[in-house]
Amino acid sequence: MANTKYMKWIQQHKTVLVLLLLAYLFSVGVRLLWVYQNGDMESYRHNGSFMINTNDGYFWAEGARDILQGGHQEYDRSPVRQAASQLTAFVAQVLPFDFEAIIFYMPVFLGSLIVVPIILLARDIQETASGFVAALLASIAWSYYNRTMAGYYDTDMLNIVLPTVLLWSLVGAYQTRLRMYQLIAALDILVYRWWYPQSYALEFAFIVFILLYAGFRVYKKHSIRYEIELITLMLLATLMTDGLIRLGLVIVLYLLFTREKAGKYLYLFFGVSVAAFFITGGFDPIWNKLQGYVFQNTTVTSQEDLRLHFFTVMQTIREAGNISFELFANRISGHQITFVLSLAGYVWLCYKHRIMLLALPMVGLGFLALNSGLRFTIYAVPIMALGIGFLIMQTTSYMRHRSLRYIAAGGLSILILLPNLLHVKRYNSHIGPVFNKQEVQLLEKFGNMAQREDYVVTWWDYGYPVRYYSDVKTLIDGGKHRGSANFPVSFVLTQSQLAAAQMARLEVEYTERDYARKEKNRDLPEEQREPIAPTIEQMTLNHGFKDTNLFLQSLQLERIKLPEKTRDIYLYLPYRMLSIYPTVGLFSNLDLMTGKSYERPFFYMTQQVKQDRQFLYFAKNLKMDKKEAVLQIGDSSVPVKRFVQTRYEQSGLQTKVQRFHAQGLNVLFLKSYNTFVIVDEQTYNSLYFQLYILENYDKTLFEPIILSPWAKIYKLKI
Repeated sequence: MANTKYMKWIQQHKTVLVLLLLAYLFSVGVRLLWVYQNGDMESYRHNGSFMINTNDGYFWAEGARDILQGGHQEYDRSPVRQAASQLTAFVAQVLPFDFEAIIFYMPVFLGSLIVVPIILLARDIQETASGFVAALLASIAWSYYNRTMAGYYDTDMLNIVLPTVLLWSLVGAYQTRLRMYQLIAALDILVYRWWYPQSYALEFAFIVFILLYAGFRVYKKHSIRYEIELITLMLLATLMTDGLIRLGLVIVLYLLFTREKAGKYLYLFFGVSVAAFFITGGFDPIWNKLQGYVFQNTTVTSQEDLRLHFFTVMQTIREAGNISFELFANRISGHQITFVLSLAGYVWLCYKHRIMLLALPMVGLGFLALNSGLRFTIYAVPIMALGIGFLIMQTTSYMRHRSLRYIAAGGLSILILLPNLLHVKRYNSHIGPVFNKQEVQLLEKFGNMAQREDYVVTWWDYGYPVRYYSDVKTLIDGGKHRGSANFPVSFVLTQSQLAAAQMARLEVEYTERDYARKEKNRDLPEEQREPIAPTIEQMTLNHGFKDTNLFLQSLQLERIKLPEKTRDIYLYLPYRMLSIYPTVGLFSNLDLMTGKSYERPFFYMTQQVKQDRQFLYFAKNLKMDKKEAVLQIGDSSVPVKRFVQTRYEQSGLQTKVQRFHAQGLNVLFLKSYNTFVIVDEQTYNSLYFQLYILENYDKTLFEPIILSPWAKIYKLKI
């Protein structure tokens, strides 16, 4: 009997199931093209498996690794309580595959799930064919593919799937008025919040739209019991409390709603849920999350005694900046024409099926990208795909012959898919792992030398991978890179060796103290909590200064009294940091008391150099007279103080320094990298240039641990 019922269900839904399978296999297949294109790149593999290609992925991988190992170090920022790490650890325990392979392929199979809610949603509004076309496009659209491709191991692999499931459940709720969809919507919110805590704003937007629709039904004098039940369950699911508590409340109230007698208490339940919503947090998460993207400032100011100013990281992140309409349209639909037609199709879809207005929160969040950065475009992808899918099927439906309709719909579908497929091919050719095989081997070797409580000072781009492969602590990473946190690290990398060494010890010891204070504050009432100023401010005041600039100058001139050493500190200086050195310097190249930036140090880097008997040509308006040792920069002439040539041989780094003038710029030729770098004296004397490029280290301050062309690691001796 059960088998008969099962077969009958399959027969009824055969078409949808086939379309779901085809769309899913298409999405997976396109993502596996990266593996096909890069299968012979041995430097992309480690221990036989491909390495992931996003820095943030190593954050979640670190958490999963620590869960599987059964523990982690105090204050090491390992995300053992985060959903992505927990799901990964579970999958690694269940499936008989290598951990590295699991994190590489998870985006392929989870990201491709986007086709499921798109097709189901289209089925519920009787537009299944449109949904199939939309699923094909959405699964490989520029921005969605970029953030869910093979190796892009991050929360994005479900960040659009889950809100699209929520949209499907809400559309299904209004199309069928079945309570099943109410439960699905609430459960999806619970899962979405568990997976991505920043989902709060989008969930709230959906609730607002349902409230507006309920108001419309009141105006039409229709019953709104179903809407109030739905809103109540969704509000309970969004409460800022423990997930298990919210799950229990949702299940209990859902079961109560299935009983007719619960109707007379409906508005009491609704009122309690609204009150609980505001009491547990209300609008706070929405404001706190969006203000960093919508309201960007060059500096942020501490609120303590010295009121220090710091450079904000948002000004250096492309995904948080304004983008052109062309890029905006391409990332959502693959082509500007496709995007315009998709928008027209969505308007038409809303006209025919008013319920699709519920998708406006996702559309609005996607369109926010025009002013707040390309990362938001991904939210509009499935909705715009539904728009173009609907437009194609509607326009071809006017053709008389079925075969002609199929050919036309298929041809138009291929046309909208083609730009995205070409993008996939191009994108795959220049996207590789975060670190190459040699760098990973270096970090693993270092991990066997260092202790888990030791700190590595390096730029935040490398924080997560360093922690994952070496199992040590870092000061900054992809999640901790506020201006106040970046300043000390930037200072270490760009200042003299003495100042850098002293700042490294100060920052590590003060950071550990602050972690302990924050832990203590959690157990105290708010009025009893100890305020924690930025570490630079604490250092300034503790050393008797009222002006942080004077304190920083003192680090350059003399040895100061440092905190007691509690752990070892290492410097990780990779070659890949050279190209971003000017950006690294931005965070410490300013007056902390006023927030005004100093004049930027001179830095120019190129691999495109030509020469003749007299000149080295670096750029159109930049060349060097080899005989006179003078740089011609536009209409100006600047003497060359040093010409430095480095190259790696079997014996190690070989350096040749030629001195020409008492003052001027320095020209460095890194022969092993075929790279020229032109810098001023301040940059030349910085810790990064002296220790990485020249291996010219102060033996009283630093000890080399690993010296490699890819990266160099030094141990702090103070």
